[in-house]
Amino acid sequence: MVMNVVNIGRDEALGHLDSFAQTDRSLIVVGSMNADYTVTTERLPQPGETVNGGPLRVLPGGKSGNQAATAAKIGANVHMLGAVGDDDNGRFLLDRLAEAGVRTDDVKHVDGASGTTVITVDSHGENTIVYSPGSNGKVTVEYVRDHADLIADAAVLGLCLESPMPTVIESARIAHKAGVKVLVNDSPFIPELPRDLIDNADILLVNEHEMSQLLGIDEPGDGDWDAVDWDAIVAQMAGFGFDQAVVTLGGDGSVVIDSGRAHRIAPVKVDAVDTTGCGDSFMGTILAGLASGHDLVTSAQVASYVSAYAATGQGAQASYGTTRQVRELFS
Repeated sequence: MVMNVVNIGRDEALGHLDSFAQTDRSLIVVGSMNADYTVTTERLPQPGETVNGGPLRVLPGGKSGNQAATAAKIGANVHMLGAVGDDDNGRFLLDRLAEAGVRTDDVKHVDGASGTTVITVDSHGENTIVYSPGSNGKVTVEYVRDHADLIADAAVLGLCLESPMPTVIESARIAHKAGVKVLVNDSPFIPELPRDLIDNADILLVNEHEMSQLLGIDEPGDGDWDAVDWDAIVAQMAGFGFDQAVVTLGGDGSVVIDSGRAHRIAPVKVDAVDTTGCGDSFMGTILAGLASGHDLVTSAQVASYVSAYAATGQGAQASYGTTRQVRELFS
């Protein structure tokens, strides 16, 4: 099939970005906040081996925290729901989100450690990551029910899978019942999403490899996703339970499924320094676009610019830009 190729120019896309802050409607992100402990080494250690590393960096992260931060930095009215521990990391994570403009008043404080990741990166960019959920595992069904009115009053809800699945499902159920649009990022990836989650969500965000596993389709041997039968993929995605979806293609842009068609979003090219958190920046921008009344295709096009900006800096939240910074880079 010939996909609908979206040709929103730079000036038009950045003009839309200006409008993302021009709404009183809020967006809610329910999920994870992590302190990312990162160290670089010449090579990754073998089992039982010790290698020398560079300076340890502690940066704010967590998929949900990242999505909330990028949306707030481009002007969206963002509420974060989740949990932090009673440690220094908890205070650090909340301070960084507040600096980005995220409202954290309703974040739960629990005993014990906050969520953390330990990341080792070698000189070739390969890495190992260990995730310790900590307080993220204590975001309960009862907690989101206590904040049902806040969720129901939002324009859109963003979810990923770094929180307990019953909590994710209940959040989606509350929003769906209230007519709030629900965007789910199947990450960390699971190949079989619960039916209750699918039935209470509106939009699915996955990468091309995850989509292939979910739908049971073969990836193109040459990596050319533009040449596959997107009519068939649109139909399979609808059969799976989603009439709207976003499939990211790494450095090749993305495809938006909407209104029974596949819409090709071209990538925005930059000299990338670090792609950590770019996917979360992409999703956070889509959430902000939907909250401000834009359609999914336009939101994804703008998200290409915002996430490309993030690739020019180090870390996740630390690399996210404001509307002014994004505009300056691409102008």
